[in-house]
Amino acid sequence: MSLGNDNGYRSDSGRTDDAYSTIGGTRQTRTRLPDGEGGDGYGPPRRPARKPRSMIMMVGVIVLLIAAIAFANMGGGGGDDDNGGRGRAGGSPNTSSTAATGTKPVTGKNGTIASGFAHDEQGAQSAAANYAVALGSVEMFKKDSRHSIIEATHDPAVVEKLSAALTNAYSPEFLKNVGLDADGSSPNGLTFVSRTIPVGTKVIDQGGDTATIEVWCTGLVGMAGQGSTKPVTATWFTISEKLKWVGGDWRIESSSQKEGPTPVNGDNRASTADEIASAVQGYGGFTYAR
Repeated sequence: MSLGNDNGYRSDSGRTDDAYSTIGGTRQTRTRLPDGEGGDGYGPPRRPARKPRSMIMMVGVIVLLIAAIAFANMGGGGGDDDNGGRGRAGGSPNTSSTAATGTKPVTGKNGTIASGFAHDEQGAQSAAANYAVALGSVEMFKKDSRHSIIEATHDPAVVEKLSAALTNAYSPEFLKNVGLDADGSSPNGLTFVSRTIPVGTKVIDQGGDTATIEVWCTGLVGMAGQGSTKPVTATWFTISEKLKWVGGDWRIESSSQKEGPTPVNGDNRASTADEIASAVQGYGGFTYAR
């Protein structure tokens, strides 16, 4: 479903400036010049300490918990002919690799998850985007709905083993760490948020009945409501899905996730906990098409 971050997920660990700090016990006065002016006379300017990540940020979306096969460095060399017209190495992508196809994404649904994708590149990309949404949803934190999602999105050959692994991963201790009750429910007065929003898709490899698709996503994760100690924050990540054509549809054989690409945060005012909870409850998701 990887998935900067303040508001309680990181603790400030920067230094404070002290013009009379003790250096080597000599009480020397330390003058710090602006960066680029030769440092402060005692070595190069110090970089701010990196802030630690909390467990909720390390989790991001549930794809991190899947026992997936990590893909080696796939992709790229050559020009347009080597890429099947999907992009130019080291340059801007072709228009065809970023423009919408205009093809209807699906013909049906498997429960609440889109199904019936076309047996081509466009269908594989649409499937990967919709599966990323399902695997990053709140329903993954409850046993029964999680098993249904895994059945609807994965190759039947891996469902049993994966479901068992995820049952162990979603232990009561893990659920407690993200602020949920032992059964995956939110405490009274709070709304748990876990939502994945695809930004774009890219074909890494496709041929016949197999395809490897990357889905660039942003996501929301945290607890909304008054008194929450785990506020909802945004994450950015890329999911790589290895798909197989099984039973007339694309299904996931394995998947992995990496951080980013992450844009610079804007200057938007952070909404209140109640505003976030109301938005999550009031705005539904989409069926994603390529």
